Amino acid sequence: MIQPAQPINEKERLNALSSIELIKDIPEEEFDNITQLASYICKTPISVITIVEDEKNWLKSNHGGPPITEVERKYSHCGHAILEPGILMEVEDMRKDLRFYNNPFTTLPESPILFYAGMPLLDNDGFALGTLCVLDTKKNKLNDAQKKALKNLAKQVEKLFELRRKNRYLEKIKQELDDHNTLLKDFAGVVSHDMKMPLANMIITADLIKARYKHNVDEKGQELLLNLKKSALKLSDYINGILNHYESDRIVASKEVEFDLHHLLEDIIDLLNINDRCEINFPAENIFLKCNRAALEQIFINLINNSIKYNNKEKIIIDIESAIDENHYYFTVTDNGIGIPEDQLSNVFKLFKTLYITDRQGNQGNGIGLSTVKKLVESLHGNISVSSVLGESTSFKFDIKRA
Repeated sequence: MIQPAQPINEKERLNALSSIELIKDIPEEEFDNITQLASYICKTPISVITIVEDEKNWLKSNHGGPPITEVERKYSHCGHAILEPGILMEVEDMRKDLRFYNNPFTTLPESPILFYAGMPLLDNDGFALGTLCVLDTKKNKLNDAQKKALKNLAKQVEKLFELRRKNRYLEKIKQELDDHNTLLKDFAGVVSHDMKMPLANMIITADLIKARYKHNVDEKGQELLLNLKKSALKLSDYINGILNHYESDRIVASKEVEFDLHHLLEDIIDLLNINDRCEINFPAENIFLKCNRAALEQIFINLINNSIKYNNKEKIIIDIESAIDENHYYFTVTDNGIGIPEDQLSNVFKLFKTLYITDRQGNQGNGIGLSTVKKLVESLHGNISVSSVLGESTSFKFDIKRA
C-alpha cells in the first residue's frame, strides 16, 4: 500500500475547503440525491461524496456504503484521486494496484472494496476539495457514458459547493451590516437625545432675551434672535424625526391588538390638538381592525400632520377612507393642500430627501417623516403610494396585512 501524497498547494486547498463551511454528520438531500443517482447510473452498490481534510476523509454523503462518517486519509482512495484534479481516477481491481493491494478496505474479509472510480471536486480556483466516487465489492469498469455521467454529476456537486460558499459569505456580510446598522442606530439615538436639552435651552434663552432686553436690543438684534430660535426649532424638529425613524423598529415590535378605526382617529385628533380650521372626515363605515395599533397610529399621525403643515387653504379638509378584504386593510388620506410637483413625487419616501416646498410657516421639510411612514407600512407587509395635483390636493394610499 502507498499512502497518498499531499498536493503541492495543500495549504491553499485547505483554506478553500474551510471557506465553504460544509456541515459534517448531517445528511443533506441535495447531496444524497446525487450519490443515489451516481450509484444507479454506474451500477455500483456504493457511491459517496468525500471531503479530503488534513488527516481525515469525511463522507458528506454515503449511499450504500458501510455506516462510517470518516476515514483516515492515509487509507483513502480519494487522497490519491485529488492529486490529479480534472481527471477521473478509475481502479478496476484494487488487488492489482500497488497503492491499494493491501489497503484495509481491500482486504476486508466481507465485502472488500475492489473497484473505485472517483472524480475530483474542484472549486472555482481549481483546488480539489474531495471527490464524487463510486465503489464496488467486485471488479468493475465504467463505460464511456457512465464516465461522462459521473463527471457531469461531479459538476453539480461543485455548483452546490460554490453556492454554499457564496451563501456563507453573504450571511457574514449581512451580519456585519446588521451590526454596523445597530451601532449607527444607537449612535444616532444617543446623539439626538443628548442634543434635545441644549436646543431647548437655546430656544428658551432666545425668548428670554427678547422679552427681558427688548428695549436694549435693536431691530437687527431682534431679527437675529428670531433667526436663532427658528434654526433651533428646525434642528429640534430634525432630531425628533431621527428619533422617530429609529424608534419605528421598536414600534413594529409591538403586539397586535383589536380596536376600531374611528376610536384610533379620535385619539390622534386629541393628540395633535386640531382646531376648528381643520375638518377631518372619517370613513363612513367604522371598521374593526386587528393589527399593530402603535404602528398604524404613527403612520396616520405623520400623514395627517403633513396634511395640516403643507396646506395654504383657509379651511383645511382631510378625507380618510378605508376598506377591507380577506388579506389586507386599505386606507387613503387625501387633503386639499398645496400638492407636490409631479417631478418630485418619486422622492417623497426617500430618507433625508427634501422637496422644494415649504410648510405654512415657510419651513422646508427634513425628509424623515414620510420615509418613516414607508418603513412602518412595509414592516406591516404593505405598500404605500402618493398622487397629487399641484395647488389642489395630495392623496396617500396604503395597505397593511391583516393579522
